[in-house]
Amino acid sequence: MPVKSQKTAARALHFVAGSDDAGVKREARALVDRLAPGADAFGLEVIDGAVESVEAAVRAVESATGAALTMPFLGGKKVVWLKSASFLSDTVTGRSESVVAAVERLLAAMEEGFPGGVTFVLSAVSPDKRRSAYKKFLKLCETKIVDMPDLGFRGGEERLVEWTAGDALKAGLQLKPNAVEALAARVGLDPGQLANELEKLRTAFGTGHPVSAAEVRALVPQTREGGIFDLSEAILKRDLPLALDTLAMLFRQGEKGVGIILSAIVPTVRNLLLMKDLSSRHRLSAGGYANQFASALARLPESETAHLPRKKDGSLNAYPLSLALSHASNYSLDELRDGFCACAAAAQALFTSALGDDVVLARLLLGLLGRRTARAA
Repeated sequence: MPVKSQKTAARALHFVAGSDDAGVKREARALVDRLAPGADAFGLEVIDGAVESVEAAVRAVESATGAALTMPFLGGKKVVWLKSASFLSDTVTGRSESVVAAVERLLAAMEEGFPGGVTFVLSAVSPDKRRSAYKKFLKLCETKIVDMPDLGFRGGEERLVEWTAGDALKAGLQLKPNAVEALAARVGLDPGQLANELEKLRTAFGTGHPVSAAEVRALVPQTREGGIFDLSEAILKRDLPLALDTLAMLFRQGEKGVGIILSAIVPTVRNLLLMKDLSSRHRLSAGGYANQFASALARLPESETAHLPRKKDGSLNAYPLSLALSHASNYSLDELRDGFCACAAAAQALFTSALGDDVVLARLLLGLLGRRTARAA
């Protein structure tokens, strides 16, 4: 979780902001607990800034301004927390002239100075960094920025896996490669959840145990993305029990058959077929990093790569292709050709057959993964 601090002389003014929703809330809560430990209603005043209307936003800002300008009870100390200020984001409410004027009045009061003994905390998720108010808060306050990790312009699955692996290493955990991938699929780009799940794994297995994908699946809550990953992995490894269990779980979560076949089954079988075909005609190795594999693919004639899946920026999506190549030996080329045709038939059946989606896809997986013919070289 990237956290950057900017210290100023105004120690009584604090600003916690960034794109990481959970991180901002966690850091702001921790800050307020440090500033006002065990505070009662006289020592801590919280104003909820998570509002949806212009009127509510103006009331929140004015309430926070008034609270900060009021002397502490009996000359003591107090903390005023304007919490989760949604009106600082680029929204219709945030752009309202009434809200902008109210925020400017708050800033003017901050510049003038609050009474002695008053500490002011403002927290906001994804504030609009282009606004002059944001820049003034940075200038006036001791600031903590809590942003989501930046995976870069070309960031994709492989960068997400690398980020997850890096945080696991920092936590002292030993995760097998497929366990890292399973964890990344479940957590996604959520630093707070990743930290929680890593702590859970460390508590369960310690730092000396190589954690497997099965152990990650047993402890880390399943998500749609995690289920799609598990089903794709099961097809790659030709693991029929895992495939059927994951399919049943996805249906229990309310997924539709067409979504499952298009997001997990078809792309995985397609990649296996593409890589099996290419590897039969060219020397390709899935070893090394995805960018090295992408370079190997780029050296092939354009006619051999024009039909391969690509990222939004137009570059080859090498990560899932490298996974497919590393597992292509689990199938013969004929099996994959037949399997891809079976996917098309199953997709059609989802719209035309009287059978339930679960039956159609279970039959498809049985046909794809259940055959045990001789493997192609």
